[in-house]
Amino acid sequence: MTTPYSSSVLDGKRILITGGGTGLGRGVARHLVDHGAEVHLWGRRGAVLEEAATEASASRPGSVHVHTVDVRQFDQVDATMQTIWDEHGPLTGVVNNAAANFIAQTQTLSPRAFEAVTGTVMNGSFHTTLAAGRRWIEGGLPGSIVSTLTTWVWTGSAFVVPSAMAKAAVHSMTMSLAVEWAKYGIRLNALAPGPIPTDYAWEMLNPTDKSSVGATQPDQIPAGRTGTMEELANLTMFLLSDACDYLTGQTIAMDGGQMLAGPGTFAGLNGLSDQDWADIREKSKAATAASKAQRSV
Repeated sequence: MTTPYSSSVLDGKRILITGGGTGLGRGVARHLVDHGAEVHLWGRRGAVLEEAATEASASRPGSVHVHTVDVRQFDQVDATMQTIWDEHGPLTGVVNNAAANFIAQTQTLSPRAFEAVTGTVMNGSFHTTLAAGRRWIEGGLPGSIVSTLTTWVWTGSAFVVPSAMAKAAVHSMTMSLAVEWAKYGIRLNALAPGPIPTDYAWEMLNPTDKSSVGATQPDQIPAGRTGTMEELANLTMFLLSDACDYLTGQTIAMDGGQMLAGPGTFAGLNGLSDQDWADIREKSKAATAASKAQRSV
């Protein structure tokens, strides 16, 4: 797909992407760099972040910086945000992309599992938004916050309840702070993309053949396909650019018509047996263990 934007549309922009080492954040980063932005990637796995930075900065070496941060911890977020301000200059935009998710029967969830998802999505998004927003307000600077959500913010979704709850909270934050911070020139918007395949997320949301009846399947999308990273990046760049400073407080669905045709949820998993769920848990545990191993490198 050819981008509709000039290669300089983000010149002078300094943009933070949380959860930037993998998945959607990693994919979008390269496009932001290719269009002129300086990008900062946050995540918990240093080696993975370095790989992502090398990949994203291929067209402009030195344009991507990495920071090992757990967005669930406000002290880490605030200290690292200050480091960016001191060493690189104020950010112009933030992409709240850090997320955690997996499919599970809600009655089997432990408090720790619930907090792993909600802490990353809800708390992490708030921590990062607050740390950047305070500095913009104190410095009299404009800014743009873009959060990555899903259409579950409008419909809810069975079997991903912590994620649905947390993303709905960020949707509410987007609308609330858009009103509170508009007078400072700070805009908040969000994207609700349909399925866009990425390695780790796909393993967690579609771990077995039996789980393929969930919301990730192309045959449930009127457009007949999943979305692409280029499409997500193009919409993200529009919201981070100066193209429409009057747009704020909106969550934009980009899902090939999936939600309008029928909620893109995991309700289809109601037919799974206890053994099916046991198999899903084992697959998810294996994927999580592999991810944790990377954090220790």
